[in-house]
Amino acid sequence: MNSAPQAGPPAVSDLLCFDLYATSRAITGFYRPILEQAGITYPQFLVLMLLWERDSRPIRELVRELGLEYNTLSPLLKRLEKAGLLVRVTHPEDDRSVLVQLTDAGQDLRWIGTEMTCRLGEALEMDDAEIAALRRVLHKVRHNVH
Repeated sequence: MNSAPQAGPPAVSDLLCFDLYATSRAITGFYRPILEQAGITYPQFLVLMLLWERDSRPIRELVRELGLEYNTLSPLLKRLEKAGLLVRVTHPEDDRSVLVQLTDAGQDLRWIGTEMTCRLGEALEMDDAEIAALRRVLHKVRHNVH
């Protein structure tokens, strides 16, 4: 007869998934004042970041790069278009493809990416090497989970 006590489920605070979730929420919360100043949400910011990197992208490319479903990205794009930050146009070489392009107002928000990166770097109290190491680990986690 086995009389050893059985371990119960782990505590939430012992879960890696909770650490990742709580960290993600903390960082997006940290960004919130800057994003509110610009009138955008964090997912909208990510779309804009991709377009600041390279403008005039097909929707399917944004879906792939952000790891979102089309039906999740489409409402984000509609809200950004309604806010005057981007436009969706038919690809000149493929009528079935839609390109997403920044407007001048969308280009004018580029400062957000720099501002957020600088502020977060200061808040984390981590040097560039530590941040790079953390990002490598997170990329490995994300890649291996997929």
